[in-house]
Amino acid sequence: MIQWYPGHMAKTKRNIEKDLSVVDMLIEVVDARIPAASRNPDLRQYTNKKCHLLLLNKVDLADPASTARWLAYYRKNGYIAAGVNSARKQGLKELQAAINQAAQPVMERMKRRGRLPRPVRAMVVGIPNCGKSTVINALAPSAAAKTGNKPGVTRGSQWVKTNCGVELLDTPGMLWPKFADYDTAFKLAVCGSISDNVFPVYSVACDLALLLKQIAPQALCQRYKLEELAESGEEMLIQIARSRGMLGTGGKVRDEDAAQVLIQEYRAGRLGRLTLEQPTKTTQNIEESTDTQ
Repeated sequence: MIQWYPGHMAKTKRNIEKDLSVVDMLIEVVDARIPAASRNPDLRQYTNKKCHLLLLNKVDLADPASTARWLAYYRKNGYIAAGVNSARKQGLKELQAAINQAAQPVMERMKRRGRLPRPVRAMVVGIPNCGKSTVINALAPSAAAKTGNKPGVTRGSQWVKTNCGVELLDTPGMLWPKFADYDTAFKLAVCGSISDNVFPVYSVACDLALLLKQIAPQALCQRYKLEELAESGEEMLIQIARSRGMLGTGGKVRDEDAAQVLIQEYRAGRLGRLTLEQPTKTTQNIEESTDTQ
C-alpha cells in the first residue's frame, strides 16, 4: 500500500465538498494515456450526485485507436465522454457538444421550475497534471487559469467564463490518500501526476522500459537506435545510455541519466503516441475497487 497525500490536497477535497452545492455539473478530466489509472476514486461520490462529463485530455500523446476504444468503453457504461487535445485546442467542437449534452438535464430542470436562463456552472476536477487548467483556457476567451507541465500548479479554486455559455470552476489537482496497487502509482508517476521527488525515478524508468518493450518495442528501438532490446529494464537503460553517449569518468555508464531521458521523452510524446492501458473486462472492477479507501 503506497501512501502519499500532501496537505493541500486534503484542503482541495474539503473545498470541492463545500463548492458542490453551487455547481450544476462536473467535468472530470483524465489523462488519455492512462484513462483508468488517472481517475480519482475519491471523486466518485461527487460525480454520482451531479451531471457528469468524462473528458480524456492529451489525446495527442495517446494512441488514437486506444482512445477510441476507451471512449466507446465509457459511453457503453453510461458516461458522457469526449476526447480533446486542449493544448492545441483540438476537439473543442466535440467537447462543447458533450458539455451541452451533460448540461441538458440542468437546463430542463431550471425550465420546469420557471427559473430565468443562466449559464450552467461546472466544476472541473481531476488529478494533478491532467490538464484541467489547459482545458479551461481552451474554452475561455483568453488565458485565465495557470498552467504548467508539473503537478500542483493550480493551488486555489477560480471561476472562469467561457465562449460556450458555461462558467467553469477550476480546482487544484487531487490524488487519493492510498494507492492500492503499484501499477496505478507507477502509471501516475510516469505521466507526471506524482512529483518526481516522491517516486524513485530510476525504478519507474526500469518498469516503463519493460512495459514499452511489451506494448511498443519498435518505438524503443527506433528512438534509441537499438537492434534488439535487453531482457531487464536495468539493462535497457544501459542500452539507452550507451546509445546516447551517456558515459562518465572511466567509461562508466550513466544509466540514471538515461532513466530521466526515457521518462521525459515518453511524457513529451517523442517515442510516439502510446497508451499505457487498455479497457478490459477487469477495468470496471479496478475502478470500483474499495481497496483504495
